[in-house]
Amino acid sequence: MAMTERPRTRAEALLHTVFGYERFRGEQADIVEHVSTGGDALVLMPTGGGKSLCYQIPALLREGVGVVVSPLIALMQDQVAALRQNGVRAAFLNSSLSAEASREVESQLMAGELDLLYVAPERLLMPRTLEQLAGIRVALFAIDEAHCVSQWGHDFRPEYIRLSMLHERFPEIPRIALTATADEATREEIVERLGLDAARVFVSGFDRPNIRYRISEESGDARQRLLGFIREEHAGEAGIVYCLSRKRVEAVAEWLCAKGLDALPYHAGMPAEQRQANQSRFLREEGVIMVATIAFGMGIDKPDVRFVAHLNLPRSLEAYYQETGRAGRDGLPADAWMSYGLQDVITLRQMQAGSEADETRKRLERHKLDAMLGLCELTGCRREALLRYFGDVLEAPCGNCDNCLSPPETWDATVAAQKALSCVHRTGQRFGVNHVVDVLLGRDSERMRSLGHDRLSTYGIGSELDTAGWRGLFRQLIARGLLTVDLQGHGSLLLTEASRPVLRGEQRLHLRVQRVTAARRPRTRATADADFSDAADAKLWAGLRQLRQRLAESQGVPAYVIFHDATLREMVEARPDTLAQLGELGGVGARKLEAYGNDVLDVVRAHADDEARPAPSVDETLMLFRAGMTAPAIAERRELSQSTIYAHLAEAVARGEIELGEAVGLDEASIARIREAFSTHGGERMKPVYEALEGCYDYGILRCVRAHMTSIKRA
Repeated sequence: MAMTERPRTRAEALLHTVFGYERFRGEQADIVEHVSTGGDALVLMPTGGGKSLCYQIPALLREGVGVVVSPLIALMQDQVAALRQNGVRAAFLNSSLSAEASREVESQLMAGELDLLYVAPERLLMPRTLEQLAGIRVALFAIDEAHCVSQWGHDFRPEYIRLSMLHERFPEIPRIALTATADEATREEIVERLGLDAARVFVSGFDRPNIRYRISEESGDARQRLLGFIREEHAGEAGIVYCLSRKRVEAVAEWLCAKGLDALPYHAGMPAEQRQANQSRFLREEGVIMVATIAFGMGIDKPDVRFVAHLNLPRSLEAYYQETGRAGRDGLPADAWMSYGLQDVITLRQMQAGSEADETRKRLERHKLDAMLGLCELTGCRREALLRYFGDVLEAPCGNCDNCLSPPETWDATVAAQKALSCVHRTGQRFGVNHVVDVLLGRDSERMRSLGHDRLSTYGIGSELDTAGWRGLFRQLIARGLLTVDLQGHGSLLLTEASRPVLRGEQRLHLRVQRVTAARRPRTRATADADFSDAADAKLWAGLRQLRQRLAESQGVPAYVIFHDATLREMVEARPDTLAQLGELGGVGARKLEAYGNDVLDVVRAHADDEARPAPSVDETLMLFRAGMTAPAIAERRELSQSTIYAHLAEAVARGEIELGEAVGLDEASIARIREAFSTHGGERMKPVYEALEGCYDYGILRCVRAHMTSIKRA
């Protein structure tokens, strides 16, 4: 007997009708329940994991307005735009508003006409704002990007520390602090500084399995390799390229533009108006590449960023995780690509040494940089190491990083390391990498002779490696702590205690073989630009994207605010025929269904009509099917999509012209499993059935089974 579908909770009903999703993911349901009933929470959830819903739905469930503290104007604007698209009464208060616009928002706030108010921490802490909040019903306080409270973090915002007063001034109002990036020390500081000692901590894990991590050594052609990577794997797609300096940002952006890419610079030294204009283009247009320093990115909510590239080494694993996490927020495959070199290490350590931080802070920063270097130089699974740093465990190698896909070679570098370390010692530990390499290679120069280094025992003994090879070896020796750099002087190399066992021959040293490029990801249908193997599907995908862009431009909002790429993909796969079927798809809530449903169906139907010419009948499909051809073969023969062919077969099944088992090519046990899924999870809705069956069966097959079940009911 089929199980009856249990009634939706109020939270699930909101999730479905407002946001267009069938069920909560991971710990979302528990978090929503906890906060909705008045509990405080600290939520650590990976980027793209659905943190926003964890406070948006409780704010809608509770009486009053949910107040969201957000550090960035762009983030507020985009989230408010997205909420309004879903029919939620949302607004923001920040410095981008005119005095008149601010008064209008305040009027709505005081009149109880808002469900959610986004506010900058500086604005929230103003006496006027606090007085206004004291005079109304506040549903909850949400503190987004909560890692900004930590002085040990990488995005420290001093005004966040004062947010502890919310608990003192509004003790009865629940608070939820959220972040995607926090190691154990940062979590403890968030709890302490925000007064969240009694809060329940939800840690959803840090893994972003859709991101492929790829790291390679700098070999003098990083820009050219970056260009090749973008052209071959992400042509026409949005991405972010991070550089360490403002000068390099400008140079790389200009160079990419000269190569025909749509690239924009972003750094703190640019006029604010230009930064804002470039950021707006990146958010609202498709296929724009932002070349930036770390001044760009925190809070960027663009879901279809397909790659994040680093042309320099990030200063910590926290920074690396946060920056790479801006890719693939929609859950579709994305790349984290990096090229780094020895100069990056020296520059970052010079920056650390020259900072005004106390010695404790400097020691921590050195530790963080060492951990970052360790990730670059390791030979095992990068994802395992990255997650381990955050206290997360991966049960087995990920299979989706360069080291898993193309395991690096290692070599016994003991003798070469002994030569390198000995040369550092014999030159008096007073010279940088370039000079020591010149000694090892026996290069003749006036400076070499004047220093007498042409008479050293290590002069010319390094013929087994070239310049790049020796520089790479020194980089790995520094990364492993066998050498350090005298940052107070002129970058001289210094021996450490850890080098002694290697010099004495008491310890063997195996290092990774340097390689110019990391493993490339083959293009698949799962990439954002679809690469649909079926031409008709690709054409429908393009048509839906064009519709989305027109709707977005008419309203002055980013395209992803209308529909995410993942939702468009479902439209292509499901080919909805009616508003009811369209409403089954993820990301299509009641408000969007009403506003855009007919436009979407017009595009789907127009493409179906195009596919159907010049042979539109189901009869031709049936004739070929009865001749023994499969649905994919018929689709290829008729130059139609498989979705269209399965629609023909579903119609034939409904009319009793062919048996269901013949149409779908499945045994009775599999068909029974699909029927049970329809009965248990969705009635006639296909999306929850597809998910419940873990994507094992094509939407076309589900359509045929549904047609058969409907015909039985009618009979």
